[in-house]
Amino acid sequence: MALGRAVLGLMVAFAVALAAITVWGTVERASGATSGASGGTSAAEAPEAPAAPQAQVTLNPANGATDVAPAAPAVVTVAQGRLTDVALLGSDGKGVAGRPTPDGWTSTGTLAYGTTYTWKGLAVDAAGNPTPVTGSFTTVTPQRKIAANINIADDATVGVGAPIIVQFDGDVADKAAAQRALTVRTSVPTEGSWAWLPDTEQGSRAHWRPKEYWKPGTQVDVAADLLGVDVGGGTWGTATVTSHFTIGRSQIVKADVNSFEMVVVRDGQTVMTVPASYGLGSDPNRNTTNGIHVVMSKQQTVLMSNPAYGYNNVPEHWAVRISNNGEFIHANPLSEGAQGNENVTHGCVNLSTQDAENYFNTALFGDPVEVTGSPVPMPRTDIYDWSLSWQEWQSLSALPT
Repeated sequence: MALGRAVLGLMVAFAVALAAITVWGTVERASGATSGASGGTSAAEAPEAPAAPQAQVTLNPANGATDVAPAAPAVVTVAQGRLTDVALLGSDGKGVAGRPTPDGWTSTGTLAYGTTYTWKGLAVDAAGNPTPVTGSFTTVTPQRKIAANINIADDATVGVGAPIIVQFDGDVADKAAAQRALTVRTSVPTEGSWAWLPDTEQGSRAHWRPKEYWKPGTQVDVAADLLGVDVGGGTWGTATVTSHFTIGRSQIVKADVNSFEMVVVRDGQTVMTVPASYGLGSDPNRNTTNGIHVVMSKQQTVLMSNPAYGYNNVPEHWAVRISNNGEFIHANPLSEGAQGNENVTHGCVNLSTQDAENYFNTALFGDPVEVTGSPVPMPRTDIYDWSLSWQEWQSLSALPT
């Protein structure tokens, strides 16, 4: 009996141990299955990664474009990639100057007329796959060309009333387009505006003046960037012209015709007060005209003529031109008896020889000559810029002010 119970106990213990081993193995297998489900599929079963998108190249002007404006930049942009090499070649095989941009490249120089330009280069995507940069375009061949010049030379020093004049050698049909190509930059803030005065036989003309007289010492840079610009009517600009100049001291002539004297004010101080004779008041054709003139030029000797009043090629000395209507400040010994007492001239401002020479030596292009007291207004010929109000002046701009 005792032996039987012992054997039975051993059998029960063995069965319990076997059951424990079976349960533990089941947990392990279940745990392994659960781990496998949460970890996803095996590497052999994973889907392939998507391919990198190919670089997309855009050209402007588009491939095959014709009649392209040479002033507009040629641009290549790349999406989903980057440029590794690029060149824009002219018909002669020479490369066009340019610079990189955040998404590509742009030309920086004005192109030539009637020329085919070809792109060469390469773009790559993120995986390094190449896309060639290819294409071409052709610039316009103008029916007519137009040039311009600036009235103030490089490094000149001018007066505080000096206007900037851009004179074209033909008529400008699209004045707004031409004006967009004109720039004035100053070393001190200066409010000013372009105005288109009536066309002349020489062509169209654009004047720029400040709202008030220039500040002395101002440095001025002017550019007429017309190369490659369509100015209308089949006419295109031929070149870019520039000028850098300086505004000199402030010198203003006060010329009250009823005072019988001429006063010169420099930097706010009167430096000359001299006897003068102005145009004969009783003859409207001989009056010195009223308004703000500017010094236009000066010559030591000028031959003056007025056939209607019986004189031709009379030499006058120390002559400072203040209009193209025959008005000068100059020496005239024949009128010295009237200078300081009465007005007898044919429109000029007569001074003694010594006074005229002294003034002549100080005069600069653009110095204002403010004539007052005359019943005859200054004619609107050539430089009458300061005879217009600021509102009138702005109204002559081809662009909104």
